[in-house]
Amino acid sequence: QVQLVESGGGLVQAGGSLRLSCVVSGSLGRINAMGWYRQAPGKQRELVATITGSGITNYADSVKGRFTISRDNAKKTVYLQMNTLKAEDTAVYYCNADVGAVIRNSYWGQGTQVTVSS
Repeated sequence: QVQLVESGGGLVQAGGSLRLSCVVSGSLGRINAMGWYRQAPGKQRELVATITGSGITNYADSVKGRFTISRDNAKKTVYLQMNTLKAEDTAVYYCNADVGAVIRNSYWGQGTQVTVSS
């Protein structure tokens, strides 16, 4: 059973920073791409950033230059450093991992709340 556990969310003032972490555990195959998504109240879940197994990153336009995704393969952990936070970054942030080689499955964490006060 693969589990993803996020941490690091919280309440921060606009302009502040937070660092999210997501640890992957369980019966794992190869961890391929990992990513962060977010869902604000009344909105659909949207991509924030992804990182491939080889470290290639992709960001939503709304967070480029402010957020940085990284991963530690030895620790099976993905991070999201969020700087210069804005009120519109308020959302539940979800971690995602694509796991497996021949048979690949996508797993999600339970989410962590990020609230940015203006």
